[in-house]
Amino acid sequence: MSTPKRVMVTGCFDLLHSGHVAFLKEASKLGEVHVCIGNDENVYQLKGRYPVNSEAERRYMIEALSGVTACKVNKGFGIIDFLEELEEVKPDIFLVNEDGATAAKAEICKNKNIEYRILQRIPHDNLPARSTTSLRTECLIPFRIDLAGGWLDQPFVSKFHSGPVLTISIEPTIEFNNRSGMSSSTRNKAIELWRTEIPTGDREKLAKILFTYENPPGTKEVAGSQDALGIVLPGLNKLNYSGNYWPDNIESINDEDVLNWIESHLYLVTLGPRTSEYSVLENTKIDEAGAKALADAAEKCWKAIQAKDVKAFGQHFRESFEAQIAMFPNMVSKDIFDQIDLYKDRVDGWKLSGAGGGGYLIFVSETPIENAIRVKIRRKDYI
Repeated sequence: MSTPKRVMVTGCFDLLHSGHVAFLKEASKLGEVHVCIGNDENVYQLKGRYPVNSEAERRYMIEALSGVTACKVNKGFGIIDFLEELEEVKPDIFLVNEDGATAAKAEICKNKNIEYRILQRIPHDNLPARSTTSLRTECLIPFRIDLAGGWLDQPFVSKFHSGPVLTISIEPTIEFNNRSGMSSSTRNKAIELWRTEIPTGDREKLAKILFTYENPPGTKEVAGSQDALGIVLPGLNKLNYSGNYWPDNIESINDEDVLNWIESHLYLVTLGPRTSEYSVLENTKIDEAGAKALADAAEKCWKAIQAKDVKAFGQHFRESFEAQIAMFPNMVSKDIFDQIDLYKDRVDGWKLSGAGGGGYLIFVSETPIENAIRVKIRRKDYI
């Protein structure tokens, strides 16, 4: 009889649910399952909260599952926290689900001649799709992506040159990571305010309520209003700033053809959340030339989207990102540039989600990117 293959999976596995069990059952069809879970401190660094169940509890529950051969607690930190355990397990297959797939993991497996497999999140028959977030709350409140111009919503940038921030409101179709530039912190405040969905009413006023709630008097680092507006306003929005916390005016696009076009050309690749020690506001170089370059790129990006010109969209999308990192160099690291290099020859543009330091690489591409995350823009007709 041939020796069964060793299958390694990694993750937090907090609040063990049917989605975890379904994933591990699929893994067991491939061979002996070795689960490597994040230690408590690393979960805190990545997610901004400690797991509900400690590493000892999580290990105990996972090892109790019939399809699991063994469970280890990873000793490392960061999104790639399993390198020591990888050497101990020596797997034949490294298995991830679709929202845990990253180019860095694929590259590690390639270098070590390990088969890298990606599974889709498919619930067992008659069971709902589950994630740890869905267990905490079944929530319809969206996330947001800033496509271009991010940082111009901060007065310390737009005082040098006025300009727009382009945002899209994103349905919570997957468990987007915290601290990953998808405005999860503002979304958590929205959940505190409204629980599971944004109420009806004047959307800009609702966004002001959310912005004020997140930034009470005395707040040291004020979250930009593009976060609140990007969550509350459906569709694509152009927020025009000129040295104030709130935009002077807002232009919106809810045309179905344009929104479908954006969805068909955006691809997200997971990098992993930035750590709790990360600080983007160090080593900055903010001046008129930098703010103008950012504003000009965002304006051109807006026009390219309206024209549905993917090449121009990708070019100005990238130019906006380059203008950001010229002023905020801590947004990126060599590792992030290395990940961009894996895609840059086959895409039209790229940027990091949010303020950088982790999260997602967002690509504009005319051709599909295998195993990348697709997004669904929230439409005007429902909240």
